Parts: sequence; C-alpha cells; structure tokens
Amino acid sequence: MTNLIRLMGNGLRTFNRWMAILSALLIVTATLALVYEVLTRYYFRIANDWMIEFCIYLLIAATFLAAAYTQAERGHVGIEVLDEVMSPKWNRYRLLLGDFLSLIVVFFIARNAWHYSWNAYQQGWTTSSTWAPALWIPYFFMAFGLSTMGLQMALQIIETFANRASHEKHQEQNLLGA
Repeated sequence: MTNLIRLMGNGLRTFNRWMAILSALLIVTATLALVYEVLTRYYFRIANDWMIEFCIYLLIAATFLAAAYTQAERGHVGIEVLDEVMSPKWNRYRLLLGDFLSLIVVFFIARNAWHYSWNAYQQGWTTSSTWAPALWIPYFFMAFGLSTMGLQMALQIIETFANRASHEKHQEQNLLGA
C-alpha cells in the first residue's frame, strides 16, 4: 500500500510541477499582453478592449493551476508562530486538521465550480464586454485547479497516516528485535 501511495504522490507532484510551470508561462504571457496593450494604446491610439479581459482569464488560469503545487510546498498562508511554539507532534496534528478542514471547503467549492462551468458551457454564458468570451473557461480553470488542490490535500492526509503507520511498524520491529 505504501508503494502505491508513493507512486501516486510522485505522479501528482510531477503533474503539479508542470502546472506550476504552465502557470508561470501564463503570467509571462499576461505581462507581455498588458505591455502590448499599453504601448499600442499610447503610441498608436489603438484601443484593445479585449486585452484586459484576456489577461484576467490568463491570471485566473495561472492562479488555480498553481494551487495544488503551492499546497504541496505548503506555500499558502500559515501561522508560523505556531510552528515555533508547538512540538513537532502537535504541529503534525495541526497540519492534518488544517488539511482535512481545507479539503472539505475546497471540494465543496470545486463541486460548485464544476457545476457553474457546465451550466456556463451548456447555456452559452459570456461576459458583457464587446469581446464576450465564454464564461465556462474561467469556471473550468477554477474547478480543475481546486480539484487538483483537493487531490493534493487528500494525498497529504493519506501520506500522514501511511507515514504514521510505517513509523509505528518500524518501532514495533525495533522493540521485538531488541
């Protein structure tokens, strides 16, 4: 069981790294697009109304695609002072509780985002701008990113229990061997 968990964890971590790289490329693309928009508006007096909305879509995708990687690295906002005052054992419990509660919230929001994405796709929802891009696109990235973040949290919870069981088994073997 531990090998399967390790294999799944490595696969998910590799996928998350690729999503983080893609997110970085999306941010660079958004930056270049905004620079282009500013230059064409200032020097050539060409209005690019669609460019801001395009960049918003890119940044939504970048944010949610990188969420699972950020979770894997424990890069989300945390209370660092608790790390210093609590013992390692209680810190593990605190992180486990945080992962579990966060998992509930993330899967609830992801489920709703999948629902909105599907409704937006089926009903042809668009923004009210002149470009009017489809709204299922940002909803999809929100749903996908939150789902992968939920999988990462679930993996961290499973790994915590697997590591605990492995540690206890190792201690039993040491006691029996002594």
